[in-house]
Amino acid sequence: MADEEVAKGDGWLHRLGARWGVSAGRAVIILIVFACTGLTVMFLKRPVVAFFTEVEGGTPLLFSVLYYILILPFYNVVLLVYGALLGQFDFFWAFEKRFFNRIFGRKK
Repeated sequence: MADEEVAKGDGWLHRLGARWGVSAGRAVIILIVFACTGLTVMFLKRPVVAFFTEVEGGTPLLFSVLYYILILPFYNVVLLVYGALLGQFDFFWAFEKRFFNRIFGRKK
């Protein structure tokens, strides 16, 4: 039964790698980059919010709106940095180009 569980776990990783056009090993590294990026943004949110919030503890609506607008480019920059540090810059650069082409409605 343990072998079947390993095969199932290995299967989704190979499918993900095939979808991205990379090996299963590179897919693991890519998933690590996404995880590190998400954790970094999550850990930086609290000090940034604390710096810009009022003394009473309330968060101004304008700050909340600006935060959610500005977090997207910041997340993408951090994604590229982690991708470069882990040797996957080319994958993430292509990922970013596809992402922004979809957002802005550009077609190849």
